[in-house]
Amino acid sequence: MDKRRLAVFVSGRGSNMQSIIDACKDGRINGEVVVVISDKENAFALTRAKKEGISSFCLDPSRFATKQEYEEKLAQAISEYAVDYLLLAGFMRVLSPVFINAVRIPILNIHPSLLPAFTGLHAQRQALEYGVRFSGCTVHFVDQGVDTGPIILQAVVPVYPDDTEESLSQRILQEEHQLYPQAVQLLCEGRIRCEGRKVIITKEEQKVE
Repeated sequence: MDKRRLAVFVSGRGSNMQSIIDACKDGRINGEVVVVISDKENAFALTRAKKEGISSFCLDPSRFATKQEYEEKLAQAISEYAVDYLLLAGFMRVLSPVFINAVRIPILNIHPSLLPAFTGLHAQRQALEYGVRFSGCTVHFVDQGVDTGPIILQAVVPVYPDDTEESLSQRILQEEHQLYPQAVQLLCEGRIRCEGRKVIITKEEQKVE
């Protein structure tokens, strides 16, 4: 099977992006990151991508008159690089239904909570304030809501009495770096199908073409 072409949208450090790149390089993902796009010029993720020799650039939304124009430019880049799958890795913007429908490719996101709990920003803080005993991370398809798409994989971590937002975030992030590449590989292998909101992961010999 040919390697799948992956795009990654980022806003910050890019550690999840790096986990995807590393998994592609060592054969754990049958894919290749062909372009990295950030909405912030100073995102360290762009430095990481350049170091890996991956085409990368910033599209600053403030330089566009409307969100529609900005997303049209994002969609154009997806088309120009002939991307099979779009991965959001700490991309701090909500993509509109118009964009999602326009690109017509699967879009994945990773979120630092056990969805459907604690959507949106500061999920780790929300978990601590609520007093849950366990938290974690979720890889899901992106749909027209915020962190509402069908769930692909989840990982669980304990929440300790003395946890801070930072300590919980670090524990979850370690799981994210393992979980996201696993989900991307399942997608690249054609082993994921959706039945309504339910994601079915097939055995290797039952790949979905």
